[in-house]
Amino acid sequence: MKAVALISGGLDSALAAKIVMEQGVGVYGFTVIHVFSESIKQATPSYAERSADELGITLYSHKASQDFLNIVKDPKYGYGKNVNPCLDCRIYMLIKAAQYMKKIGASFLITGEVLGERPMSQRMDAMNIIDRDSGLKGLILRPLSAKLLSPTVPEIKGWISRDRLFDIQGRSRKPQLMLAKRYGIRKFSTPAGGCLLTEPNFSKRMKDIIKFKSDFTLEDVELLKIGRHFRLTSGTKVIIGRNEQENNSLVKFTKDGMIHLEAQNVPGPVVLVESNTNDEDIRTAALLCSIYCKKTAAWKHININVFKKAHQQTIRLGQEEHVPDKDIQEWRV
Repeated sequence: MKAVALISGGLDSALAAKIVMEQGVGVYGFTVIHVFSESIKQATPSYAERSADELGITLYSHKASQDFLNIVKDPKYGYGKNVNPCLDCRIYMLIKAAQYMKKIGASFLITGEVLGERPMSQRMDAMNIIDRDSGLKGLILRPLSAKLLSPTVPEIKGWISRDRLFDIQGRSRKPQLMLAKRYGIRKFSTPAGGCLLTEPNFSKRMKDIIKFKSDFTLEDVELLKIGRHFRLTSGTKVIIGRNEQENNSLVKFTKDGMIHLEAQNVPGPVVLVESNTNDEDIRTAALLCSIYCKKTAAWKHININVFKKAHQQTIRLGQEEHVPDKDIQEWRV
């Protein structure tokens, strides 16, 4: 008997897999990697890989692409507190996991969901929606809360003993931590980590791009992770690097036609400006660039080079030229 467990790298999913493994079922891990995965920048290997390694199971990673962005743009069940379409995301993950389940000949799926732990996707009614919309009703076993839920196919058919499952609910972590000691599970991420869409600052940038560029791509999302972002009054987007690493990253995006600014005579940031803009906005971007340049006390002017495809020009800025603080705050994304 084989089953597929969704492995996030958190404690709940590791426990769920371990509980089923203890009943003699061969468990295979499955995780979804997407452009909003916080673990991509935090850990190598990822939290999910570390968890699977500790459990001693194979982990298959599905890399989500444009189809996942379409969910983020317009989720059927809306957003959570920020721009997190948790219910739609869960359905997406389970559909992909079911495809893997069929591929390897497994019989059911395992998740670490705990009834009442998360307000959007782990309510009883939300779980019923997930089961229905994923087309997997009866095939999703939630070992940590199984005794509070209707029996699933693996329980009914005797593949899994319901008596050896649990009735955990709510947001307290004490029962899971006790089980972690019991099963010797030590490698797991914190419950709050995992997805940039749950972070307020990143969500603000997501709301901005959804409003101004509904056809945004995976590359556009990658840009949201870099630098200081400004949305000018005209609607033009300006991005300013904060350090050498970000400056180098921003330069790589100029190949797609974005306008690239750099200070000529003083150290300063790389600035990207959307290509469909006007001369006034380019000059404003140059002024913003000058704010973050390393000027000497006796500076009189700064030359900002503007690169637009094969064309280059230089904007000369004097001390008297500046952007009002109130505009900077208003434009900041």
